[in-house]
Amino acid sequence: MQLGLFGLGRMGANMARRLHRGGHDVIVSNRSPRPIDELVAEGIQGVYSIEALVKALTPPRAIWIMLPSGDVTEQMIHTLLTLLDPGDVIVDGGNSNWRDSKRRYTLCREKGIHFMDEGTSGGIWGLKIGYCLMVGGDKEVFERLEPAFKTLAPENGYLHCGPAGSGHFVKMVHNGVEYGMMQAYAEGFEIMEKSEFGLDLPAVARVWGQGSVVRSWLLELLQDALNKDPQLEQIKGYVEDSGEGRWTIQAAIDEDVPAPVITLSLFQRFMSRQDESFAAKVCAALRKEFGGHAVKSAHE
Repeated sequence: MQLGLFGLGRMGANMARRLHRGGHDVIVSNRSPRPIDELVAEGIQGVYSIEALVKALTPPRAIWIMLPSGDVTEQMIHTLLTLLDPGDVIVDGGNSNWRDSKRRYTLCREKGIHFMDEGTSGGIWGLKIGYCLMVGGDKEVFERLEPAFKTLAPENGYLHCGPAGSGHFVKMVHNGVEYGMMQAYAEGFEIMEKSEFGLDLPAVARVWGQGSVVRSWLLELLQDALNKDPQLEQIKGYVEDSGEGRWTIQAAIDEDVPAPVITLSLFQRFMSRQDESFAAKVCAALRKEFGGHAVKSAHE
């Protein structure tokens, strides 16, 4: 099938490659030209503006956008609504907030344009392994695009989750769970790293990956990272978040669901960004005041 794909970042470019290798007629575009040039050199058709992308596609069109959540995606959808015709489809494959996706579905429907929210997991490994796709929107539109979903995903790796917003909602919770898993591994490996045994941490990661109940792809990736740098000396312990963990916690609050692990894993990321914690200073000062405990000078 024919698809337009706009947004050739770490995932978008490899998704275009996988679609092309799967026999689809994929046409790509991007805000900067270099990623387009790279894919054109590989035999994929490229154009250099969103207007040119729309013109290059045969109606009814399907345009897949892989852009950062928020204003960038919002602006692109409003631009597309001035360019597309009734019956065309916009697929948002980024990490948009599910509430935005519900609103955008309604906005598009008012103009006769279909909208699908599609959560994508797989990272930089998706080209080889395939992408896990969580799709929300009208079932008939999902079925129309299913050949592309099937090509992008591994076997049984895509799902029509339900109506508009459900795809990005499921992906949001997926990322919240990911936060908790990462934090559990991080704490466990720090306990082992601090122990008296001089453990071979890459070997521990390897053996846990063989039949253990905690085996996972994240553990395989940790093994790879530890093999390259056993003490992780080349990495600063500063952990960003891209929003999905916060949204998951807000959803838990809205639904009265206790979610302490995901919540604390997000707060641990906040803690990682502090060179000096004022809260820790408060605790140290209080221990000195009530118990006469020694404190370390800020100048030591």
